[in-house]
Amino acid sequence: MLKDVTGTAIAIDGRAVLLRGPSGSGKSDLAFRSVTQEGALLVGDDHVDLDVQAGQLIVSPKPGWAGKLELRGLGIVLLPALEQAPLCLVVNLIAREKVPRLPEPAFDLFEGCRIPRLQLHAFDISSPAKLRVALRSWPDNGFPGDDGQIN
Repeated sequence: MLKDVTGTAIAIDGRAVLLRGPSGSGKSDLAFRSVTQEGALLVGDDHVDLDVQAGQLIVSPKPGWAGKLELRGLGIVLLPALEQAPLCLVVNLIAREKVPRLPEPAFDLFEGCRIPRLQLHAFDISSPAKLRVALRSWPDNGFPGDDGQIN
């Protein structure tokens, strides 16, 4: 088990994404917008635990933080949440000008589980919807092909 992994996790349609980036990169903001705009559920904010169960990587909140998300400038809010979800995608949050037009296949390895990784800018208005599209497609179909089309 990997304890105290830095990042915020949300789940859309039962599939979790781990949002990573330095303080102020928009992890909690993007999670909040995904919950309020895309129907996502919070799994854990700021630090999460990862565990392999039946060959699948499972993400869960730190003890005492289930359903709690810190919104910069406001404080801690309670959101609809899951106790755990299978981790299907990792997103590194980066500056807008560094986001590639078309992603190269990239993966992170956690406890022997290979998880697809992409890069987004948290504060783009479309980022919550992009997470939904990526979670719907990438875990099953992989990265876009040479033509850039998502399956």
